[in-house]
Amino acid sequence: MADSWVNSAERIGADLHLELERELSGAGGRRAALIRALREAVRGGRLAPGTRLPPYRSLAADLGVARNTVADAYAELVAEGWLTARQGSGTRVAERAEPLDVAHARVPRKTPPRARGPRHNLRQGTPDASSFPRAAWLASYRRALNAAPNEAFGPGDPAGRIELRRALTEYLARARGVRTEPGRIVICSGFAHALRLLFAGAVLRGPLAVEAYGLGFHRELLTAAGVRTVPLSLDEHGAQVEELGKERAVLLTPAHQFPTGGPLHPARRAAVIDWARARGGVILEDDYDGEFRYDRKPVGAVQGLDPERVIHIGSVSKSLSPALRLGWMVLPERYVDAVLEAKGDREAWASVLDQLTLADFVVSGSYDRHVRRMRQRYRRRRDRLVAALAPHIEVTGIAAGLHAVLRLPPGSERSTVKGAAWQGVALDGLSDFRHPAATMPSMDGLVVGYATPPEHAYAAALDALCGVLPPG
Repeated sequence: MADSWVNSAERIGADLHLELERELSGAGGRRAALIRALREAVRGGRLAPGTRLPPYRSLAADLGVARNTVADAYAELVAEGWLTARQGSGTRVAERAEPLDVAHARVPRKTPPRARGPRHNLRQGTPDASSFPRAAWLASYRRALNAAPNEAFGPGDPAGRIELRRALTEYLARARGVRTEPGRIVICSGFAHALRLLFAGAVLRGPLAVEAYGLGFHRELLTAAGVRTVPLSLDEHGAQVEELGKERAVLLTPAHQFPTGGPLHPARRAAVIDWARARGGVILEDDYDGEFRYDRKPVGAVQGLDPERVIHIGSVSKSLSPALRLGWMVLPERYVDAVLEAKGDREAWASVLDQLTLADFVVSGSYDRHVRRMRQRYRRRRDRLVAALAPHIEVTGIAAGLHAVLRLPPGSERSTVKGAAWQGVALDGLSDFRHPAATMPSMDGLVVGYATPPEHAYAAALDALCGVLPPG
């Protein structure tokens, strides 16, 4: 049978042109292809309402198919409402402006219009999504897929792929000063997943000391797990760890306090290690953006001071993309079995193929190259932000990370955030991150994610930000 054909149909005074080459590539064979071709001819107007079609015997002969194939196609289209068939008048295109496709028709539902998103997104927490290294990631994916052993396509190891744990062991030692081995790393889907495993899985129990400013989402997650959180005051040197009392665990962001900025002072790093040793406690280290330091060498992980007293938690959410859902816990030896028990018998969270791809991405050097490139880009953005706001607005927490804190006059934060929203600028108020039980003085400010907009939109976002800030 030819892939395209013309039926002269002289007895009905019309030419019927149907091209089946494209339709034959779909599913269902010749009958389905003929139905699709006829339906498209009617929908597109090439077969006008009232047009008489060839008898199915003639059309079957021209196509070189069984007569039943054409007869069935005609019958299907009659049932759908595209064609009509009457005794003595043959088969014709139905007299309707928009034929009813009953096979796919649905009762229309009224749906509320989508709320328009902000014109300029300056919320913290995400990298520039347009900068994801697609070509390099695809190259790593292909290499990882070709090299993957057959057993990688079976049930996953709850500890995570050994290839990734080995790659992380080397990388974290080199880039973050972490001391570990593959057997003490457990792969997870990010920091929130790590918290769930540790507390909902009853590996750790509360109360848990936390910094007075931090992510409310994490506090809500801990509350849902029955964990009481106790806030520690902050100053220019980070969390005031001398306030630690009878808690057995503390959650810190020591490389770059979130969201106020600044590393934990070396004396306080030593003090919190001493506290953990004396209390038999543990430090949870959220190393959320440790790779992005601009004005001096990166601050190493607290874990390096005492690997048996610190659970080091990291992910690629800031360095690559939160869409990957890949993170890791570097655990003291005594917690490994309990975390694996909480996780279950097999990997149910992090894609094995993504793990293998990330392992190759790290080992090949692509991860380092991407981080270096983005570090330079984000530093330029930070510098533009500071220059645009100086000298009227104080900008803090800018030595590292993907966001900055803009200090505001007392009492002006709420009105500024609301005014920005009216102007299509999305950003966060500093008070949104304050622990409800914190006793330290409140601070008015904005948390601006300068990494979030795509590169081409950053200048406009910065102009819009300047336009909504209170006058200096």
